[in-house]
Amino acid sequence: MKKVIQLSLLLFLFFSLKMKAQQDTIKLQREARSLLREGNKLYDKEKFDEASINYRKALEKNSNYDKASYNFGNTLYQNKNYKEAVSQYELATKTAKTKIEKAEAYHNIGNAMMEQKQYQQAVDAYKNALRNNSKDDETRYNLAVALKELKKQKDKEKKDDKNKDKNKDKKDQKDKDKKDKKDKKDKKNDKNKDKDKKDKDKKDQKDKDKKDQDQKNKQDKDKKQQQKPKPGKMSPQQMKQLLESLNNEEKKTQKKMNAKKSKGRKIKQEKDW
Repeated sequence: MKKVIQLSLLLFLFFSLKMKAQQDTIKLQREARSLLREGNKLYDKEKFDEASINYRKALEKNSNYDKASYNFGNTLYQNKNYKEAVSQYELATKTAKTKIEKAEAYHNIGNAMMEQKQYQQAVDAYKNALRNNSKDDETRYNLAVALKELKKQKDKEKKDDKNKDKNKDKKDQKDKDKKDKKDKKDKKNDKNKDKDKKDKDKKDQKDKDKKDQDQKNKQDKDKKQQQKPKPGKMSPQQMKQLLESLNNEEKKTQKKMNAKKSKGRKIKQEKDW
């Protein structure tokens, strides 16, 4: 019996909490709707900043409130905050309860993308809108405009790429011509340097040959001077040879004189009686 009572109390507590949570949710949803209505009034008066405040508060009460997201996106769009507006429209496409609401959110995404000149994204958004509401002629018209602008954009990009390639080719050719000119100049300078070097080597060799010849002539002259004494001067060897020659001549003369004296004198002989 005691366990039955405890179980009953737990069930009562659970359902009480669940009912309170539901009541709180309903209360928040009512507050969100009230804020949405106030925001719509301000939006109609073109007080977009004040309207956006009410829409944000409505989303704080109920983050899945698709109408608040959609209308908040509209205020951002009116203030030309297109990127932020797209974020709100995308949120509205996820929380929309009907295909018509989803189509309207995609339609406005396309409009925001058109304002940012992101034509491919605009085309994709309009196509998504028509998938959810194929009878929307305004979306169909906007899609045609977006396709036309997309083609113009691609043609321009293609032309720009072509001009870019052309300018690149011109620049490459100009750089090549500049390089060829520099190479030619460097080659000419190298050729001149080689010629100058050859001329210098030739001159250096000529100077060296002249210097060697002068040195040889000087050595030959010095050698001759050493072999032939200057007039009035004799080397010790020459003086020695001269003295020996004079002595020899003197001895020869003396010998001749002695021979003459001997020839003129008679020899006395004793007789052997």
